[in-house]
Amino acid sequence: MKKVVLLIFCLAFLLSMINSGDFKYVGVKKCKMCHKGERKGNVYEKWQERAHAKAFESLKKKGEEKNPKCLECHTTAFNKGGYKVDDPKASNFEGVQCESCHGPGSVYKKTSIMKNRELALKNGLVNITEKNCTVCHDGAKCEHAKEFNYKEALKAIDHTVEKK
Repeated sequence: MKKVVLLIFCLAFLLSMINSGDFKYVGVKKCKMCHKGERKGNVYEKWQERAHAKAFESLKKKGEEKNPKCLECHTTAFNKGGYKVDDPKASNFEGVQCESCHGPGSVYKKTSIMKNRELALKNGLVNITEKNCTVCHDGAKCEHAKEFNYKEALKAIDHTVEKK
């Protein structure tokens, strides 16, 4: 009986640690492992072709690659555990990557969690809303921001994988 109680206590402790909200950014290379290729809907490849993937490169063209105001939107998790100027690992977070929209993936990236949407949401996955997008796509925040239409933007970045 003591072993059962101890086991339950240990499991409860581990679950509380997982659900503590201490989620970390892992970078697109980790996401790519499960979201690349035709069998996976070419999610990674679709992202690579779009403007979000090239957001950091657009700053370089303007000489703004160290401007904190720009980096907030043109990198992933700027100074929040992701992109940090002059960090040797900064290139892992250049551009608007998966976690910019979907939340830090350190926990929900596990296949066992990712297969269960409710569990993934409890472990860092973020539901996409217009508010997520307008954090950056806000013309008042940046003179370079284009007119933003949420419904049209969702169509342009769609990367849903059809169930077979």
